[in-house]
Amino acid sequence: MTDIGFMWDTFLTLLTGVPLTLELAVTSILAGSMLALAISLLAATGGATGRAVTSAYVFVFRGSPLLVQMFLIYYGLGQFRHGLQDLGLWWFFREPYWCAVLALTLNTAAYCSEIFRGGLRAVSSQEIEAARACGMSGVLLFRRIILPIAIRHALPAYGNEIILMLKATALASVITIMEVTGLAGKLIADSFRAFEIFIVAGAIYLAINFIVTRMLLLVEFWLSPHMRMRLQS
Repeated sequence: MTDIGFMWDTFLTLLTGVPLTLELAVTSILAGSMLALAISLLAATGGATGRAVTSAYVFVFRGSPLLVQMFLIYYGLGQFRHGLQDLGLWWFFREPYWCAVLALTLNTAAYCSEIFRGGLRAVSSQEIEAARACGMSGVLLFRRIILPIAIRHALPAYGNEIILMLKATALASVITIMEVTGLAGKLIADSFRAFEIFIVAGAIYLAINFIVTRMLLLVEFWLSPHMRMRLQS
């Protein structure tokens, strides 16, 4: 029999891990997006060397499991503690939180760079030529035409990456971070009631992702004037 009282107590306990889950996700997504933009610019302007470096980066971080990357950063780099201390970096790599953020950031940057590149390439030459015929060029052309269209094309895939990152924060529990999944693991170790606890944890992730998807739909609607005009008519 499912114990509703126990599930409610579990929900209240796991709810305390939601802020840390969101903090991990937001920090890694923002930092990863900025890194992805830099990677995209390097690929576009760095010539053959820039393309080779960015292609190697994307290949490594998309081709290897995120869990392995997190283990390598947290446990693997711990073998080089003295070298990191000499460089003044040990304060960063000794903290599981920052190691998790770094692993999530590097991973999502590899995916987002390809998403951004695809969005920019999706802007048709006809749209650019039409904007130039109206007198736009340079920064104005990029800000008013290229960027909004590229974002609109990239948003569905970027939204999927945001949701994947939210779920990927659960892997941070393996390096002792007490977010939602970490707290769930601790409760299971104490009570041996995995079914109810994971049901509650899954419901929390579903609720968070539902809110995120609604927000992404609003952003897509805001970036699509033709959709707003159709609704008003």
